[in-house]
Amino acid sequence: MESVYKRVAVKVGSNVLTRSDGTLDVTRMSALVDQIASLRRAGIEVILISSGAVASGRSELRLDSSKYKKMDSVEQRQLFSAVGQAKLINRYYELFREYGIPVGQVLTMKENFSTRRHYLNQRSCMMVMLDNGVLPIVNENDTVSVTELMFTDNDELSGLIATMMDVQALVILSNVDGVYNGVPGTPGVSVIPEVEPDRDLSEYITAAKSGFGRGGMITKCNIARKVADEGIEVIIANGKSEGVLVKLLTQTADVLCTRFLPKKSSISSVKKWIAHSGGFVKGEIRLNSKAVERVCGSEAVSILPVGVVAVGGDFEKDDLVRVLSHDGTLLGIGRAAYGSSDAREFMGRHDCKPIVHYDYLYLE
Repeated sequence: MESVYKRVAVKVGSNVLTRSDGTLDVTRMSALVDQIASLRRAGIEVILISSGAVASGRSELRLDSSKYKKMDSVEQRQLFSAVGQAKLINRYYELFREYGIPVGQVLTMKENFSTRRHYLNQRSCMMVMLDNGVLPIVNENDTVSVTELMFTDNDELSGLIATMMDVQALVILSNVDGVYNGVPGTPGVSVIPEVEPDRDLSEYITAAKSGFGRGGMITKCNIARKVADEGIEVIIANGKSEGVLVKLLTQTADVLCTRFLPKKSSISSVKKWIAHSGGFVKGEIRLNSKAVERVCGSEAVSILPVGVVAVGGDFEKDDLVRVLSHDGTLLGIGRAAYGSSDAREFMGRHDCKPIVHYDYLYLE
C-alpha cells in the first residue's frame, strides 16, 4: 500500500465507538485498531483523537436514576470520564499490543492551548512519542474541565491537534457519510464529495447534535473549513463503514465522504496557534477606517497605536486580543506587544512600536 500522506490525525466520535444503549462497541474499536495498524505498516504516522470515555464510564457504572438526580451535569461528566477513560485507554492498549504498537495517553484541556509555551510543550511531548514509534491517543481531560473551559467537542480539539502537529490530513469519523446537500433521506439529496476553499455550506448544514456527542455538523464544518484554510485536507466520513480509514488514506477504493480541499497556505506555526485561540482572548482593540484599510490590504502590515481608536478589556503583554474595525466587525486575532494600560496611553500616537506585529496577527 502506498499513500500520499506521511502523518494524519484521526478523530473518532462517540457515536462510532458506542452502541445504541451507550455501551462501548469493542468490535468497532478492534476494527479501527486493525486499520490504524495497516496505516502504520504503510509508513503513515497516526495521531488518534478518541471520544468515548464518558459513554464508557456511563455504561460501566450503570447508576440508577436516584444517583443521577444528586449530581449536576458537570459532576456526571467528571465521574463518568474518570472511570471511562481508564477503561477506554486500557482497551486500546490491549488491542494495539497485539500489533506490537505502544500507545501513549495525552489528556489535555482547552487552557493548555492558551499560551504559546503550553502549546509548544504539548507539541514537543507528542513529537517525541511519534519519533519513538508511540501512537498518541488524545482526549479532553473531562475530570477537571468545567463547562466554560470545555472544548465545543473533540472536533474542535482535533482541529487544534492537526494544525499543531503539521499533519497532511485530518479525518473526522462520525456516524454519517459526510456533508449532505439537503436533509439526508430526502429524494435527490446526496453527500457533497468535495468542498472547495471559500464555498458556502450554510444552507445545507443542520444544527442537530448526535446522541452521545456534544457537537453536530455545524461544528465539524466550521473546524474543517478553518483547518483546510491552513493547508490541511479534512475528510468527514462514516466510521462504521468497513475499512474506511485504509480506503481513504491509501486510495485503494472509493469511499462515500466529504473532502474539504486544502487552500495553499504559507501560514506560520505561530499564526496557526493564534487562528485557533479565539477562546483565549483577554481584550480588544478597535481601529480607525484608515488602519482597517491598511490591515486588510494586500501588503503585510503591523498595527500601530496611531490607528487605534479604542482599547477594551484588561490584558498584559503577549496576551491575545481581538482586532476590530471601528464599528465592531471582527478582523482577526493578534498577540499584544504591551498591556492594556500602555495601549490606552499610546493610543493615537505616531512614535510607538506596533501594538500587534504582523508576525503575530491572524486575519479572519
